[in-house]
Amino acid sequence: MNLNIDALSFWERKNYFEGIDFLIVGSGIVGLSTAIALKNKYPDAKVLIVEQGYLPSGASTKNAGFACFGSPTEILDDLSHIPAITVWDTVAKRWNGLKQLLELTGENEIDYQQHGSWDLMMPEQNNLITETTGELLMLNKELQRITEIENVFSLDRSCIDNFGFKGIETSFFNKLEGQIDTGKLINRLNQIANKKGILQLFGIEIEGFQTHYYNVGIQSSKGYFKSNNLIICTNGFAKNFFPEFDVHPARAQVLVTTHIPDLKIQGTFHLDKGYYYFRNIDNRILIGGGRNLDFKGENTYEFGTTELISNRLKQLLKENILPSDDFSIEYEWSGIMGIGNTKAPIVQKIDDKIAVGVRLGGMGVAIGNSVGRELAELF
Repeated sequence: MNLNIDALSFWERKNYFEGIDFLIVGSGIVGLSTAIALKNKYPDAKVLIVEQGYLPSGASTKNAGFACFGSPTEILDDLSHIPAITVWDTVAKRWNGLKQLLELTGENEIDYQQHGSWDLMMPEQNNLITETTGELLMLNKELQRITEIENVFSLDRSCIDNFGFKGIETSFFNKLEGQIDTGKLINRLNQIANKKGILQLFGIEIEGFQTHYYNVGIQSSKGYFKSNNLIICTNGFAKNFFPEFDVHPARAQVLVTTHIPDLKIQGTFHLDKGYYYFRNIDNRILIGGGRNLDFKGENTYEFGTTELISNRLKQLLKENILPSDDFSIEYEWSGIMGIGNTKAPIVQKIDDKIAVGVRLGGMGVAIGNSVGRELAELF
């Protein structure tokens, strides 16, 4: 049964669709964080989150669970075409966002583990190795300014033998990065939201909206209703509402292996300026990325995996990451991120009743909660 709002009971309409102070579109990290921050600011406000799917539709429950803020080669690549002040402001936002997230959720509740991360370098990347080594002093100086911790990055070749890698020349170690359980993160945010009386409805797609003098009129797949304020937290799907925004969908494909006995690998790892990434999870290896193999094809709203990228991820697993282990692939999926010409998120008011927080640049775990707090401060 799929009732329209007009066919609901007095109780249903009164409790869910009437007297809404803040309507939030999107039940992912940003949407939940925004709702929680608004209830902290306005305890008596009626806050409703609506989501078109039965789970968050973008990347919040589909990401790889990296608690990261930028590998050395990725940051240097950003500095080559993005103003330095923007790059470092974005890195700072990620670092501070991770701290805020852990303070909100608790480390144990989301299975946070800080094993560090490694930026792995192939033999054919000797020029990049030399360049990155030469910039470590500068990178560490900027990271110390942001984190107040010395020598965040260091050259480390020992991980090759320690983890049994093959075809890796060396690596750059980041001692501050960690990993989380993505499912536990959303569950924890939901627990906090529920305790604060935040309402959530799933299976409702917002089709359009219009600002009126006193409120915002909302046209949805279940009918028309109103809210005093509207906040869009749909990240990669933002163009559905704001075609003029510099934010585009970017599909991220992910594979997870079968259980591997006595798995040595522990931590998070980056390859090729962050376009590939992998980590341990439950004695398995999760690997994702490969969007650089087909930028045009991966600029899509369609979920799914492709043979081109899937085969490359499997090749990396077999030849470089797990050369001595027997395994097969047990899980394959994709998520939709939001990217643009810069990695700085869009957090702004459209008018006095509507705000938007999108374009997380593949760093939703790091900055999703801080974006939500920023959105709440706009009201």
